[in-house]
Amino acid sequence: MLFDFDGPICHLFPGDTAKRVAEAQVRWLEERGLRDLLADGVREEPDPYKVLRAVDLRSPGSDLVAELEEHLTQQELGLVATAMPTAYVDPLIRTWSAVGARLAVTTNNSPRAVGRYLASRGLTECFAPHVYGRTPDLHLLKPHPHCVRRALDAMGAAPDETLMIGDAPSDHVAARAAGVRFLGYARNARKAERLRAAGATHLVGSLEPLLKVVYAVGDIKAR
Repeated sequence: MLFDFDGPICHLFPGDTAKRVAEAQVRWLEERGLRDLLADGVREEPDPYKVLRAVDLRSPGSDLVAELEEHLTQQELGLVATAMPTAYVDPLIRTWSAVGARLAVTTNNSPRAVGRYLASRGLTECFAPHVYGRTPDLHLLKPHPHCVRRALDAMGAAPDETLMIGDAPSDHVAARAAGVRFLGYARNARKAERLRAAGATHLVGSLEPLLKVVYAVGDIKAR
């Protein structure tokens, strides 16, 4: 079982937080006289990962990109304290782990932020050591399947026996490229529309039905 982090596990960027973080990145660049590194449109992009990726495309592997990535990581770490768990996900994770499923996080977020959040919820043991997040090679962010393949290789998991839960088109594309089945978590109509447009066919608006299935599997194994 592979989980994307922000969305399926928690709401790290609630409301307009992602937009405000992206704006902070743009200001960070402007303060250094580097506004021109961003193409037209990206300056108004409410996605901090797209801002980071845009700078990496212009200056790949540079110290500037490393600094901007660390700036984003610090923002993510700070948001962990206020991140709200997705409804039903904590018992889902614990129950899935208890019935013997191998779990991993595959995300574009910093693995440091993921680790801090999991520890705060008492979920570290359900995943450790399988947290595969953002690396210095930013071209490997999803939709590239790198983090999904890392998880598969580390766990010795067969792609066709693995399910990934994600809430973004990039999650679906990465899962499909790695040969992994995909379940879209769409907590609102906008999310559902974007996932369907990307080709996702299996969507849920809540993790409660999935939790009921896992409870049932646990009951069968306990008999």
